[in-house]
Amino acid sequence: MLKKCIFNWSGGKDSSLALYHCLRDPEIEIKYLVTSVNDAADRISMHGVRVELLIKQAESIGIPLYQIRLPEMPDMDTYDNAMRKHLNYFKEEGITHSIFGDIFLEDLKKYRDDRLAEIGLKGIYPLWQRDTSQLISEFLSLGFGTVIACAQQHLENIVGKEISPELIHSLPADIDACGENGEFHTFAFKGPIFKNDVKYKTGEKVFKEYNNPKSIGTSSGTAIKNEVSGFWYIDLIPA
Repeated sequence: MLKKCIFNWSGGKDSSLALYHCLRDPEIEIKYLVTSVNDAADRISMHGVRVELLIKQAESIGIPLYQIRLPEMPDMDTYDNAMRKHLNYFKEEGITHSIFGDIFLEDLKKYRDDRLAEIGLKGIYPLWQRDTSQLISEFLSLGFGTVIACAQQHLENIVGKEISPELIHSLPADIDACGENGEFHTFAFKGPIFKNDVKYKTGEKVFKEYNNPKSIGTSSGTAIKNEVSGFWYIDLIPA
């Protein structure tokens, strides 16, 4: 039976690989790419990527983009209420499933599944519990390209660099190959899901310290709990 889905699109590598697999599944129909956007900054929540680039990604993929506009660093009540409103809208349109690129964060998956169940929807996790070293190798071997848009304070040296096997091998041993623990976030600009490359150039690099929505940083850029942390961001500019 065909599953009518929304796809939670962060713009990064995990989303891209999960979408690649979903597009090859004849039982999945994706109606929207859904992205949480910081309304004040006009950038993808947590990743800090300009909405102009997000729109170019969606146009190149060929799936309608649905932006969920949120205040900067919303509290959980604000976030949950906003998501409930949008999920109800999707359900009224006949959506039955919501797809995520999460890999191994159990508390995050439970949070997502619990919220979806309240609305009567189900979650799909194409990359769930796969080895992250294998995932990044598959991602690169398929011809995807991605640049590190932001990273934790101690990883400043990788911000703005495109991911390669050499860069992954150079990471400290305690850093996940896909940044699944929130170590870094990316912007995918080419690969088999894109009709055309999304061209960009790098701008200013800035450091920000704030309450970090660490628990949900890998997919939709929203939060279960807040922890104070610092991140380096590179401004990616449409080229």
